[in-house]
Amino acid sequence: MTRKPPARKPLRRPPGQTRERVYELVRERILAGLPPTVREVQRALGLRAVQSAHEHLASLVAEGRLVKQPGKSRGYALPAGSGRETPTVFVPLLGRVQAGGLTAAVEEREGYLAVQSRLPRQSLFALRVRGESMTGVGILPGDVVIVRQQPAADPGDVVVALVEDEATVKTLRLRNDRLELHPENPAFAPIVPDPARFSLLGKVIEVRRYLEALPVEAPPDGPP
Repeated sequence: MTRKPPARKPLRRPPGQTRERVYELVRERILAGLPPTVREVQRALGLRAVQSAHEHLASLVAEGRLVKQPGKSRGYALPAGSGRETPTVFVPLLGRVQAGGLTAAVEEREGYLAVQSRLPRQSLFALRVRGESMTGVGILPGDVVIVRQQPAADPGDVVVALVEDEATVKTLRLRNDRLELHPENPAFAPIVPDPARFSLLGKVIEVRRYLEALPVEAPPDGPP
């Protein structure tokens, strides 16, 4: 009588191997300038549950291979001294943008700011903020926003938009299939632009506040 070979159990990756894949994915996304969320890690690696991704990430933080900033869904970073620090690039400071009503777009180059990013410096610029319409998300008059140039953004992103020849910083919203520019201060009204006269300059990726004079300078290797 011949015996049937035992049924093979589905192969499972050892936990350490899966964790290494999680680390390599997160590291790659961090170096690209956009750390992943826990759910994005789960989906990218085909993990069965979000909790599995969370546990692997928590273990990598406990091992000192990653750093987690509390309260941020994309708060993962590589630890200082790892040899993989984000390089410094110099981006142009292009005058002021209104955080209130619309104002004429200003592109007078005042100098350059040092920014830590792996994005090409040609894709970044900085603007001084005027007005109080974005105080609800911590963007105050006199702050400087670092902007990544991009022609589209997701609802909820803080963006710099151009309406005809005027620029403003607002939160992008989608209502009834129409894009709207919303302030984060109840004293201001939303802006509903004509799509034919609207363009997106970019997404705000960093906000800076200076208590002393703004440190602008020319980049060491000259302007881009």
